[in-house]
Amino acid sequence: MITPLMPTYARMPVAFERGEGMYLYDTNGKKYLDFYSGIGVMCLGHSHPSLVKALHDQGSRLWHTANTYQIPEGERLAKRLTDACAADTVFFGNSGAEAIECAIKMVRKYHYEKGNKGKYRLITMASAFHGRTLAGIAAAGQEKLTKGFEPLPDGFDVVPFGDLDAVKAAIGPETGGIMIEPVQGEGGIRPIPTDTMKALRALCDEHGLLFVVDEIQCGMGRTGKLFAYEWSDIEPDIITVAKGIGGGFPLGACMATEEAASGMVVGTHGSTYGGNPLAMAVGNAVLDELLAPGFFERVIEMGDLLHGRLAALQQRHSDLISEVRGKGLMAGIRVPDVPTRDIVVDLIDRGMCPAVAGDMVVRMLPPLILDESHIDEAVNHLDACLSDLREKRKSVS
Repeated sequence: MITPLMPTYARMPVAFERGEGMYLYDTNGKKYLDFYSGIGVMCLGHSHPSLVKALHDQGSRLWHTANTYQIPEGERLAKRLTDACAADTVFFGNSGAEAIECAIKMVRKYHYEKGNKGKYRLITMASAFHGRTLAGIAAAGQEKLTKGFEPLPDGFDVVPFGDLDAVKAAIGPETGGIMIEPVQGEGGIRPIPTDTMKALRALCDEHGLLFVVDEIQCGMGRTGKLFAYEWSDIEPDIITVAKGIGGGFPLGACMATEEAASGMVVGTHGSTYGGNPLAMAVGNAVLDELLAPGFFERVIEMGDLLHGRLAALQQRHSDLISEVRGKGLMAGIRVPDVPTRDIVVDLIDRGMCPAVAGDMVVRMLPPLILDESHIDEAVNHLDACLSDLREKRKSVS
């Protein structure tokens, strides 16, 4: 018999009732170090006072109006975002999936308005994750996402991760753009090398394509810059954002240059809830914190420390950890011979919350407010978990 809550998640055996800073507390009062932050959403941790205040102040005045009226807080947030990146304009939605949908439509509309109606295809990379809409799963092309949902929307050519020759071979007369995650999240915490990012930008310029970067998981400061593409010293045409942009409040955005968005005129796209006063107030409060002097420098410092500690952990457990991956506070350890979920369940039982990622990776997306003590606490949990796993293996053999 089906449960009242549709069983589309393999939920962990824990329920949380409150959070504070870096920690979650379950219904029995047990404390957990949060190294998942709601899939990278809680960039400022739990119950951040600035976000709580913004939500309370705006919620007591006005929650929602239609987008047929002006929303000053939205105009302010859009201006602040465009001032801080390569984009000139922003469409606000409620989620990353909506941001991706907007980006796909924008690529097609751009070429249509330029008189190239047949240029509608996007080249994407294997192991990517671009949301759960039909277009999003078609763009990713992974069987675990697409099975049972065929026929899928046409228009996506998936090439091996980071394979420039395959990208070049896939470019044809119908190609309209290239869409990638600068750091793959669900796919196993895999950064695209700087040289590859530059080459993709050059290919788009050479062939008149739009370059779309999906920053839904790796953006909003997670790698130590507002957006991960900035590390490559290139500028994309379209940027999709969500997760951390709302610090826990549902918010997504599709950002674009004036040229890329030239076809997105009145009536081409919309959202009932997207960009409403409540979301915009929280989004501005998040940006207040992220753009504060020294914030990103602190993320870089803590990211370097985390990766250093994980590298030392790998040396101690070289028989189990094959690789440390990621950038900034987006990190993962690859443990190829043990079911990743088993490790995550064990860590949760110890009082730490990481996550599963593809390619047998234990994924870590801690709130950006962590300090050295939290890193030490997390690595101690990982160390104990792997040590116990080794002992269990010895006893079985």
